[in-house]
Amino acid sequence: MGLRKDNILQFLEDRTKDYSERVALGIKTTLGWEEFTYSGLGMMSRKLAHYLMNVLEVEKGEKLAILSESKPAYGACVFASVLSGMVTVPLDIKLTEFELESILSDCLPTTMLVSKSYIETAKKLQQKITSIKHILVMDEPTYGMDLQSIYTLPDNYNCKWRHRSSKSTALIIYTSGTTGAPKGVEISFKNMFSQLHAVQKPLEAILPYKKVNVLSILPMNHLFEMTVGFSIFLNLGFSIYYAKSLKPKDILGIMREKGVEFMIVVPAFLKLLKTGIETELSASPKFVQIMFKLMFNLAKFIPFYGIKKMMFKKIHDKFGGHFMGCISGGAPLDVEVGRFFETIGIKVYQGYGLSETSPVVAVNYDKRHDIASVGRPLPGFEARIDKESGELLLRGDSVMKGYHNQPEMTAEVIDSDGWLHTGDIAKITRDGHIYITGRIKNMIVLSGGKKVFPEEVEAVLEKSPYFAEVCVLGMKRTFGAKDGTEEVVAVIVPRDDFAAKYDWETVEKMVREEVKKLSLQLTSYKRPVNIVVHKEPLPRTTTRKVKRKDVRELVKV
Repeated sequence: MGLRKDNILQFLEDRTKDYSERVALGIKTTLGWEEFTYSGLGMMSRKLAHYLMNVLEVEKGEKLAILSESKPAYGACVFASVLSGMVTVPLDIKLTEFELESILSDCLPTTMLVSKSYIETAKKLQQKITSIKHILVMDEPTYGMDLQSIYTLPDNYNCKWRHRSSKSTALIIYTSGTTGAPKGVEISFKNMFSQLHAVQKPLEAILPYKKVNVLSILPMNHLFEMTVGFSIFLNLGFSIYYAKSLKPKDILGIMREKGVEFMIVVPAFLKLLKTGIETELSASPKFVQIMFKLMFNLAKFIPFYGIKKMMFKKIHDKFGGHFMGCISGGAPLDVEVGRFFETIGIKVYQGYGLSETSPVVAVNYDKRHDIASVGRPLPGFEARIDKESGELLLRGDSVMKGYHNQPEMTAEVIDSDGWLHTGDIAKITRDGHIYITGRIKNMIVLSGGKKVFPEEVEAVLEKSPYFAEVCVLGMKRTFGAKDGTEEVVAVIVPRDDFAAKYDWETVEKMVREEVKKLSLQLTSYKRPVNIVVHKEPLPRTTTRKVKRKDVRELVKV
């Protein structure tokens, strides 16, 4: 698929014509499926852009904030923002009003597009942020709604769309808003087109079909979803379906109904899916369990996915029978979870990226046997390892413009030679494959100066069938000879089915014994000194990464 490198408006026009009546975006509602064809998406985008420019009289470069769950109308709002020359700011619906206020004070949007669920929040924010002149609703109008719905705008589709240079900011993605100044990653059109070109090669190798049905489960304010799960999939003419909930029952229902073939996921989702399969299996007759184990061990040696699919037909039927695999990103993939799905005939492509790189850096599509690798850097990226710190450095056209209103913070991560300091510890093999081994920020420094990466310890402890969640932290000692130094602490949430069998005291004892047993696989200084058994799920971000800082507050050991 050829891309016009510099012209986003032509790109939108071309895709609308290329795939005209094919379904672009869809979501299941209580009334059935709400779907936009490529042609319909184009019309809604143009109608909204016309209204923004001619009725609301927005100026080029003004900010347009979107506060909504993922839905077909979201896509039209993003494209309308582009056509009218605005900068799109997708907001995280899970943030508090205080956090949203902090972000909006930083970017000062003139227009807000919100779904019905967030009308009251938007109105409260408008009272505090004086730059917000207009609020539009992204749903059909309902009784008593006093705001303009994008569905009832006048039918005006033609306008002189606003061209911008490739260096102009297309998106501002906020990666935090809780402490201090919000961190808004500025993504230019050049960054986005660089991503479209770079990710196309692995995607065409992974999905060499003309038409693919994709299920989207990540929020649109996440750049991984916005770039790959939205822009790139639409560029390839795929049909994207949104899930209203992450309940396995709802997700599997959509997969069966729409014959879903592919997904973009975070590792925690795969873990949830694996646990679901295992729980169902443990409730099956003993004979079924033995047969599964035999077939699973045999399938490890079978290289053909078609045969594996036949061997585990019952599981594949639950996924609708068409599901072939997923790209996993946003956090490190547990290798055991990846191997589980590969063994039953579902391909897992581990990817790596950061918001600051628009976001995809690498996808492991060519070294299938080594799930731990995140692949080679995509075309357009240079990668190297800092000899002193072991940190992965990246350079290329996908690297962000910088942090919005934060020149000092930008200079801290992008050096004078244009290298982005990722904060990730990595190694690059001779054949160019990247392996991420830890985060500089998470590193635990022990009293003797030895360094421990929590991810390494977690990978060992996560092998336990009794543990639902594992988080390893460095906690500072505040007493004795080692006052001020860190020690390794493991916070464990046991699986519900395991915890239900015993009283809590017994559960705690068994968990501690399991941690000690598994820790024997680690060098003695890496073994947890303190083990905390926690009943509740651990606090996580929208992409399901454990919030280590919050866990530290939670356990206060």
